Amino acid sequence: MTRLLLSIAVSLLSSAIGLLVADWVVPGVRLSLGGFIIAVVVFTIAQGVLGPFILRLARRYASAILGGIGLVTTLVSLFVASILPGGLHIRGVLAWVLAPLVVWLVTALGSWILGWALITRRFGDRDGDRGRTSSKR
Repeated sequence: MTRLLLSIAVSLLSSAIGLLVADWVVPGVRLSLGGFIIAVVVFTIAQGVLGPFILRLARRYASAILGGIGLVTTLVSLFVASILPGGLHIRGVLAWVLAPLVVWLVTALGSWILGWALITRRFGDRDGDRGRTSSKR
């Protein structure tokens, strides 16, 4: 249960960082202070729910885009988060092209680094620990 909660926290934190970086770097992307938390939560939930759905659709109908599933999911999740008023605003074609790239890169790196820092360091490599204790016997 603790691992699940840490995983959710990592997703929320990496999404928040990704959206903030996109707001800072990509012209045409704007986060309003009042809707920031809602935008982060909606984006994170959309990522979690839409990821497996889009992967399944791609496997069935468009196997050529399987390598870009993370980018497609990020694009769709940004669209969903931008629908709600007062949070995330994306204006212009360039912003819609660059924002998914920036957010995907930052969230991927952030999830990997934060996941390692919080989850792996907290719980350790349990399989590796078992292997070492069994080899001592």
